[in-house]
Amino acid sequence: MKEEFTTSARRWYDKDPVLSSAMKTLEESDDDTQIKIALNLIKIITEHNIEDSKYEDVSDIISQTEIDLQDSRQNRWYDLDGTLRTAIGMLQNCPDSTRHEIAVEMARMVVEEMKKNEADEVDTEETDSSIDEQIERLDETLRAQESQND
Repeated sequence: MKEEFTTSARRWYDKDPVLSSAMKTLEESDDDTQIKIALNLIKIITEHNIEDSKYEDVSDIISQTEIDLQDSRQNRWYDLDGTLRTAIGMLQNCPDSTRHEIAVEMARMVVEEMKKNEADEVDTEETDSSIDEQIERLDETLRAQESQND
């Protein structure tokens, strides 16, 4: 069955097919992979937010994330680890355009980390092109949906 991505998605990250796919893959990955990706996400999100001048420094970003995390539920799959919860909370607070850019980077990070873990079992060149094609198709789908909504 083909997944449909609508603006009335159940979860905040299902509105972006690339992000939704990356989150699903991240959820299904092992704990070590999740932590590595979370740490990279925190770094990337911090860099994007400071570049966009949304926050003056890292402490502003962390303060805002902590406020948001205090108010939210704690029964989601990514709430089990503080680092992962912080990274996903930071991602959720990003503007949509920034979130999409980060989602593409996140998808690549998740896939690369999983490839490292499964390097002995798969032909990596074939996997690389297949993954890049899937990410590009999801990205094109999202952009087409956005242009139809405008």
